[in-house]
Amino acid sequence: MDYILSNLETFWGYTGFANATPQHLIMLVVGLVFLFLAIKKNFEPMLLLPIGFGILIGNIPFQEGLDIGIYEEGSVLNILYQGVRTGWYPPLVFLGVGALTDFSSLIANPKLMLIGAAAQFGIFGAFIIARALGFEPDQAAGIAIIGGADGPTAIFLSSKLAPNLMGAIAVSAYSYMAMVPIIQPPIMRLLTTKKERVIRMKSPRAVSHNEKVLFPIVGMLLTCFLVPTAIPLLGMLFFGNLLKESGVTRRLADTASGSLTDAITILLGVTVGASTQASTFLTMDTIFIFFLGLCAFVIASTSGVLFVKIMNLFLPAEQKINPLIGNAGVSAVPMSARISQNVGLEYDSSNYLLMHAMGPNVAGVIGSAVAAGVLLAFLT
Repeated sequence: MDYILSNLETFWGYTGFANATPQHLIMLVVGLVFLFLAIKKNFEPMLLLPIGFGILIGNIPFQEGLDIGIYEEGSVLNILYQGVRTGWYPPLVFLGVGALTDFSSLIANPKLMLIGAAAQFGIFGAFIIARALGFEPDQAAGIAIIGGADGPTAIFLSSKLAPNLMGAIAVSAYSYMAMVPIIQPPIMRLLTTKKERVIRMKSPRAVSHNEKVLFPIVGMLLTCFLVPTAIPLLGMLFFGNLLKESGVTRRLADTASGSLTDAITILLGVTVGASTQASTFLTMDTIFIFFLGLCAFVIASTSGVLFVKIMNLFLPAEQKINPLIGNAGVSAVPMSARISQNVGLEYDSSNYLLMHAMGPNVAGVIGSAVAAGVLLAFLT
């Protein structure tokens, strides 16, 4: 009997019930909230569902030394996490994004690139605030990139500059990407007048096949010559787009945009979620990161809208831009472009802004990768 009781006591010591702490329970609740938002509210389920379930996986309590935790060298989760820690998941995501992206709106109206660039002020504004709060420059840069609203870019940069904060940065970036429908519309309404919201833009011109093929080649050469540190992201983005637009590699484009992207999204989401182990995640730094991420996102959205209003001061009446597409300068593709469309339809049910908004939206993807490259070059 003593032998049985001793074994039962040993077994109990290995269970999650025996090793649970209040911090574990808090994180499990956070994971359940993510799952609720994904399943019941349909908030970016492709992002929040894998991350939410990953949070549950990463916060099952266990005794140290079992080689099962995501931070224990050689464990299965740790091996899968290498794609996040070493930064090779994000370029593969960018390959898929490129294969899914149509740059026609940007090619047809190149000045929309300026809106995508203006939205990156959120990154540098958050960097200044983070430095003021006492974060080291490399940590501040990793946090500030949340303002680009681009999860893969945030992971890529933080893996290089602030690996100890990567879990909080990644979860914050993806959380705010999912909350685009909540955060951006009030900013857009506050900063625009009713007259501005009903501005009708000229239909974009037709873009030729040759232009679509040349754009990723020229775009890659120009941006990567300017910021070589962004090659892993921009090189794969433009390569994926060339696979799509060339017309001769349809199978490769379909693989990059379909099964490959889906597989990487699953691995990325689950491992990012699992990296939020209570022992490393629940700190004051995490609270500051979520606050700074919100600041970065608000500044980015505000900058995009205000920049369009400034542009309109110098544009003739027939070329004026609807400021509601300014929010799309953040690189949450195509979520922020859809918000431009939805808010615009509230004030004019026949004014379709989606195609126009896609211009600054895809420019924001390029802009956030360039900004990450600039920070990486200065701080490495």
